[in-house]
Amino acid sequence: MIVRPRPPSHLHGLEAVFSGPKFEPAPELLEWLTSTILVEGAPLENPDHLHLTAASIGVLWTNVANSRHGRRIVGQAEFKPPAGGVGKWARARAESQILGWFGQKPDFMLTFDAEYATACSDIEFCALVEHELYHCGQERDEFGAPKFHKSGLPAFCLRGHDVEEFTGIVRRYGVAAAHVEAFVQAAQLGPDVEGPKIAVACGSCAGKG
Repeated sequence: MIVRPRPPSHLHGLEAVFSGPKFEPAPELLEWLTSTILVEGAPLENPDHLHLTAASIGVLWTNVANSRHGRRIVGQAEFKPPAGGVGKWARARAESQILGWFGQKPDFMLTFDAEYATACSDIEFCALVEHELYHCGQERDEFGAPKFHKSGLPAFCLRGHDVEEFTGIVRRYGVAAAHVEAFVQAAQLGPDVEGPKIAVACGSCAGKG
């Protein structure tokens, strides 16, 4: 596996305290996740992300601490990142920022907490990056087949989780009632990549609460 990139030193530790809030493009992280996970023959190649080889992806490091519903947020995926703000100037300013970072408005934008990315293990980092990549989905038709534009490119979307159910429903009524048989089977088989422990949150997930 190619050695994972680390955030710049001024975005974590004591330097981050004095540098002020920052968001910085991470082209080296995009290159790493592409060569490690996305492309054919990559060390951690995952066919689930095949559609993303046709996507434009922008990646950011940040030193801005974030939390929601009492949980720390260390990663977030956004689809066609919105130009936020109220008023035409505010929206144009936000869009100008995105264009300044990436030279275009990407299909997806991924943001990662530099402090966490520095401290976590390799396996936790890989799990975090793949979690955000799984949010970068492809639309499906009524039969569950992947959707494409007339140009032949995938129709992208922000994807939710495969399993959204209460533990109590599974405990009381079983996996069939909760429609999580495939999830439970995958858990029983054990992980393809050993050891991930992600006890923190994703901004895309926390926003659903």
